[in-house]
Amino acid sequence: MRGLRRRGILVVLLAFFVALAGAAALTGVLPADAAVRNAVLGWASPTVVGVMRVANYGGEWRILLPGTLLLLALCRRARERWWVWVVLMVTAPAAEGLLKHLVNRPRPEGASSGFPSGHATAAAAFFGAVLYLSGSLPSASRRLVRVLAVICMVSVGLARIVLRAHWPSDVLGGMTLGFGLATVAAWLAAREDEAAQARRRGP
Repeated sequence: MRGLRRRGILVVLLAFFVALAGAAALTGVLPADAAVRNAVLGWASPTVVGVMRVANYGGEWRILLPGTLLLLALCRRARERWWVWVVLMVTAPAAEGLLKHLVNRPRPEGASSGFPSGHATAAAAFFGAVLYLSGSLPSASRRLVRVLAVICMVSVGLARIVLRAHWPSDVLGGMTLGFGLATVAAWLAAREDEAAQARRRGP
């Protein structure tokens, strides 16, 4: 049942990402991009900008690399399928870089390609993995970890807009891509767990 649900989530994420990427490639700036960006920048006081500069680190490898190592050290489920999570964190920036080249949509301020956001992709991949791996925690701890993971993902995405690095759809595309890759990783890890349980039960 859970595997079916993950496949359903993956199909929805894939369809949404393809539609978003196609629109970004064909039309450039999407109709809501400028309005949402202006609204977000409207409440970006100096204090908010300062906070967002800190939140921005949540999508950088300097934080996510030690974060991944810490996750492997603290979480038995992560250690059991360590290769799945390592491949996830390598695949996310590789996929984002390739798609930036294919879509080739400029950032709001600058000529370099911005879709999808690399920070948002990396953060969604990492914290998406945290959401899955927290399933083995006690109920209260699981809820807390998942709330914090979602807050971190959203904060990184907002930071990319507040710091004028990306259009909102760049961020949305990155979060969709990263969470989609994390969903694939969770599905693969679950299949490995099921196979291991079947081997232990024997013929």
